[in-house]
Amino acid sequence: MAENILVLFSDKSRVFIPPGLSNHMIISKQIFISGRVQGVFFRDSTRQVASRLGLSGGVRNLSDGRVEVQVGGDVEAVQALIKWLKTGPKLAKVSTIEVLDLSADVLPRLLTGRFEIWPTE
Repeated sequence: MAENILVLFSDKSRVFIPPGLSNHMIISKQIFISGRVQGVFFRDSTRQVASRLGLSGGVRNLSDGRVEVQVGGDVEAVQALIKWLKTGPKLAKVSTIEVLDLSADVLPRLLTGRFEIWPTE
């Protein structure tokens, strides 16, 4: 039976990488989505898609009308989520998407094994 891999960071935080991801490149991204993205089940749909892809992180509405996603996981799964975010759920109308790299020090916070809906900021 395969075991989790423990990754220790310089700030003494730790992340357990599941066996299925241990041979893959792990990345983290912050994504801002603009358009008709609030009030159309964007956050819950994003949570469902990200969870199916085995990603960790969260999604929240922003007070300026955008949606923010912070995600960590296997590079191919993150890329698949970004591709889905470009259109989003059926009722959404995405006009722009901005993808930023997150620093490695964010990974311990993101790689929790779950994808959550966070409070509006």
